[in-house]
Amino acid sequence: MDPFIALADPIRRDLLRALASGPARVVDLAARHPISRPAVSKHLRLLTEAGLATVEDRGRERHYALARPGLAPVRALLDELAGRRPPIPESAFDALDLEVRRTVHDRRAGTDTASGTASSQEESA
Repeated sequence: MDPFIALADPIRRDLLRALASGPARVVDLAARHPISRPAVSKHLRLLTEAGLATVEDRGRERHYALARPGLAPVRALLDELAGRRPPIPESAFDALDLEVRRTVHDRRAGTDTASGTASSQEESA
């Protein structure tokens, strides 16, 4: 199931909020809602199918937990819509990397005249 479809239901969003604080049993989650336990189980099954929750059987009980990696597509969409991008374009880092490499190469080759000046200034200070 698509995580966006799973998040469309307010009961499922509330179940995820509850699971964000830690793993919980179906009984405990059902006590927080005015719907039946089987209905809560159905919502939890859908969240599990969407990759938003995990389930672990412990004896006769089922413990559900939030699966944070399943939220990645939702987070990516929200970041995209919010316009969150690095303040500096990646191409600027490429140019900076090239300049650093050129400077290091020049210094190793001994063609950089400023480095001799800098070392003489350091010695006099």
